[in-house]
Amino acid sequence: MTRADVRLRFADGLLPFLAARHRRSGDVRVPHDGTSTLGHVIQSLGVPLTEVGELTVQGPYEAAGRRVAHSYRPREAETADIATAARPQRIPPPGPPRFLLDVHLGALARRMRLVGLDAEYGNDASDDELLTRANDERRILLTQDRGLLLRRALWLGAYVRGARPDGQLLDVLDRFAPPLAPWTRCMACNGTLAPVAKSEIAELLRPGTRRTYDTFTRCRSCGRLFWRGAHSGRLESLVSAAREAAAREVTARTAASGEAAPDGTSPDGASPGEATARGGSGRGTEPA
Repeated sequence: MTRADVRLRFADGLLPFLAARHRRSGDVRVPHDGTSTLGHVIQSLGVPLTEVGELTVQGPYEAAGRRVAHSYRPREAETADIATAARPQRIPPPGPPRFLLDVHLGALARRMRLVGLDAEYGNDASDDELLTRANDERRILLTQDRGLLLRRALWLGAYVRGARPDGQLLDVLDRFAPPLAPWTRCMACNGTLAPVAKSEIAELLRPGTRRTYDTFTRCRSCGRLFWRGAHSGRLESLVSAAREAAAREVTARTAASGEAAPDGTSPDGASPGEATARGGSGRGTEPA
């Protein structure tokens, strides 16, 4: 390394974002221009700041590294260690996290709604429209489009890891540890579900459904009906996997902090009354 270089060492979790020639070691040397911020240098190498955690910089004559912000301007011959974003990631208030998913994550959106997460889906939105909506509504933009996450105007986003929707759901739960309330959201439109008496909707049901099922919920937004249908076993398995993942995260956080779990909180982070309104897998509602 020459005196005009700055050295960046990326954590393993960030290697997939780097050019192929840098992925083996994650050790990158870039010319020092004296004006670019560390955040700008990181993004110029293809790594979105949404995926970056703690930054530590150490000079050639310093005994230990020091934490710096994205806005720090590295000096000649300094080495910067780039960590991955912390898990679970702290979300700015108010309230639990809300999400917006891009056009390629429709199956993930339906699974997130199944476990009670507020997950809007931009199935026909442009990149600019997604960015504007995420910022205006303070939703976390979930995507596998690195270019979207590199947009400086984005308030908060995350790269979704995994090729299959079930694995992607577990990745989101691991990263954000959101409170779960299964069976309380419409998998079609993201509206909230409410119990509805069978007598009120009997005329809307097919004869076989009317004879077989007695418990129904209806979306307050689109009016779609849900019940425990033929696919309920598969949906129950998805919910169980999500609950187990959330419980593991709660256990890990409790062990790390040395504190007891809060009273009245279930292992999935939802209060005992949050998951009582249970919908089902009505015709056409099973996740893809």
